[in-house]
Amino acid sequence: MLKIVVCVKAVPDPKAAGNIKIDPQTKTLLRGNVPMVLNPLDKNALEAALQIKTGMEVHITVLSMGPPEAASIVKECLALGADRGILLSDRGFGGADAFATAYTLAMGVQKNGDADVVFCGMASSDGATEWVGPEMATMLDMPVVTMVREIIPHADEAWEVKSALENGYRRMRVRLPAVFTVTRDLNSPRTLSFSGIIKARKKTITEWGLDDLGVSAERVGLKGSPTIVTEMRTVENTRKVEFIEGTREEKAEQLVQKLVEVGVL
Repeated sequence: MLKIVVCVKAVPDPKAAGNIKIDPQTKTLLRGNVPMVLNPLDKNALEAALQIKTGMEVHITVLSMGPPEAASIVKECLALGADRGILLSDRGFGGADAFATAYTLAMGVQKNGDADVVFCGMASSDGATEWVGPEMATMLDMPVVTMVREIIPHADEAWEVKSALENGYRRMRVRLPAVFTVTRDLNSPRTLSFSGIIKARKKTITEWGLDDLGVSAERVGLKGSPTIVTEMRTVENTRKVEFIEGTREEKAEQLVQKLVEVGVL
């Protein structure tokens, strides 16, 4: 049986992004009052695993790191068709940068057992570093392909994948086990069904903390993050609007003159 781990993240609902605050001491985001949703690109990662499951025997584990409230996101993935849900939740994991997040997830993958494939969204909507997947692959000693837009799985240990490049793409065969970070071009994620929600009620979520992973508190969370944020501040956008009066020809002439003055033309 093929074992697939899909890493997902609970991110702030973009509709309520204006409510996110910044901790003045730790320089981290305070998201307590903002509802969380499943990271959009992680939906593509889960859909990739679900589609592969239709053609071969596959067990899908969803792995997420976050506060206890993120359990609802893991439950959503179970309702979509995942077989097992694991939430890495501990106060010690708080404030993690991409490196510490990758390390924690990698330890979760290892504790869960041998994985043949690890799927991740290419980036999260709240961080967008695109580093977590490749860093996980390094820590797990697996090959990685980023920005995947097409996957052709095979029964043997090598899959064909196509990944995006600037002004083109690359096609390759990748020997498993491997890590793949996916783009939205890979598929169209399915939506929740009533039957899936009912089935998910019978599934339990496994929760692991620091002691369960057997890792040092110095290697996770804010303490294990080599990234140092020296300042965070809100940028206020101001716009100056000027209406041009006159005939069509006069408006065009004034517009050209103003563009010349500011150096656009």
